[in-house]
Amino acid sequence: MATEDRRVRRSRRMLREAFVALLLERGYASVTVEDIAERADLSRATFYGHYTDKDALLDAVVTELIEEMQRRLQPTVESSAKGFTGKPVLELFRHAAEERDAYRVVLRGEGDGRALRRFTADRTAAAAQVFTARAAAQGVQLRLPVDLLARAWVGEMVEVLAWWLEEGMPQTPEDVTDQLLNLSLRGRYWASGFDDQPPARP
Repeated sequence: MATEDRRVRRSRRMLREAFVALLLERGYASVTVEDIAERADLSRATFYGHYTDKDALLDAVVTELIEEMQRRLQPTVESSAKGFTGKPVLELFRHAAEERDAYRVVLRGEGDGRALRRFTADRTAAAAQVFTARAAAQGVQLRLPVDLLARAWVGEMVEVLAWWLEEGMPQTPEDVTDQLLNLSLRGRYWASGFDDQPPARP
């Protein structure tokens, strides 16, 4: 049984690695099940023994990323609810560095954007939870609807993450996290070079 389990895990890993590599080379629409099986050096029957089609394989890639990310982020959730620590962002960038190709597939919107929408929805829900808990812990009221706040933060982070991965990770995860934390704490006005307060709205 253990040998069979190892064989199953190995076959799935080979299929996922072949799939991700092909997507980066050709794009989702141009990749077939036959291509994936051939690249993985497995039969089509083996592919269909694990996945119903390439949509199911893409879903599996996203599920694996999200579940591993959630596992890694869980210890940081409580501390983040108490203040801006940057730890969840740092863990996300570290995980993305380890799984660079899979993240690039997701963030490029392969598969008609389905994977990216799912990833973004997961991160938005997690951010909204943290923002709500942080406000409650600090005894403050959010000035913007939590959904808008979470979407703005996640959209910004996803764009930076995509750029960072596509450019070959030009900064360390720690450096890019520090910059995003400064942006979050001080705002775009400060980041644009101004030291005083922004002008009042008319």
